[in-house]
Amino acid sequence: MGSLLYGVLITAYLLVGLFFLKFWRQTRDRFFLLFATAFWVLALNWIGLIAIEPADETETYAYLLRLVAFVLILIGIVDKNRKG
Repeated sequence: MGSLLYGVLITAYLLVGLFFLKFWRQTRDRFFLLFATAFWVLALNWIGLIAIEPADETETYAYLLRLVAFVLILIGIVDKNRKG
């Protein structure tokens, strides 16, 4: 059951990334590209956690990938609001 949920979660992150990529292709706004990249990084995070044991979620690289994703989201928000 856990593997199924991980698969659903990874698929959702990849689809959300494609959703933002679609808007980036229409508008060429970096905001959407940064969000798409962030969600793909989150998908890579979960793929990496499946590769190791899910009980070892405390591995440093898992947190680093999440940090990268959230920093990309933060950069996108700040960049969008800064342009005014």
